Amino acid sequence: MRSGLKAEGGRGQLCLMQIGLYFGSFNPIHIGHLIIANHVLQHSEIDKLWFVLTPHNPLKDAHTLLNEYDRMHLVELAIRDNPKFRASGVEFRLPKPTYTIDTLTYLNEKFPLEKFHVVMGSDSLQNISRWKNYEQLLAQYPIIVYRRRGFEMTPPSGARINMLEAPLLDISASFIRNEIKAGRSVRYLLPDAVWQYVDENRYFH
Repeated sequence: MRSGLKAEGGRGQLCLMQIGLYFGSFNPIHIGHLIIANHVLQHSEIDKLWFVLTPHNPLKDAHTLLNEYDRMHLVELAIRDNPKFRASGVEFRLPKPTYTIDTLTYLNEKFPLEKFHVVMGSDSLQNISRWKNYEQLLAQYPIIVYRRRGFEMTPPSGARINMLEAPLLDISASFIRNEIKAGRSVRYLLPDAVWQYVDENRYFH
């Protein structure tokens, strides 16, 4: 079967592969990311989910970021046993800083047989007016939003938004980095392979 197409109804009919794009710094990827990704995969129309690693989010401070290729390796370790997940370094090849709308334009040109959905938290949706060409993004792409506590909002009119009640853990990558700096164990906050690699390489110390 050609990449980007799937059989439908057992009759040999083909339709576009639905791909969810979960953007993030993943500094580092942790179990909260994976829980959200799996929930989105199970409760939406997407067929696969790509973790799109952002070298530097233009709305965030860069000085705390682990090297982008090291972060990518941690994502690959975290998802290596799930064929429906994929790590994407597409933004490594784009001009810096990267913007979501530019990444989507590039992906549409490179993968014309996929239909892309953007995955984000309600906190990001609340701040989307700060994004480059956000009106174009909302008009052209389906958005899958998982609710974050304290960021309730009414979806913008005209946008194709699927609101999900995903199970959320009250942890963050910054909390994990601070725990490591303080010499405390984060073993059960990271997938085992990620924790072992972070510990062996003394990342975030």
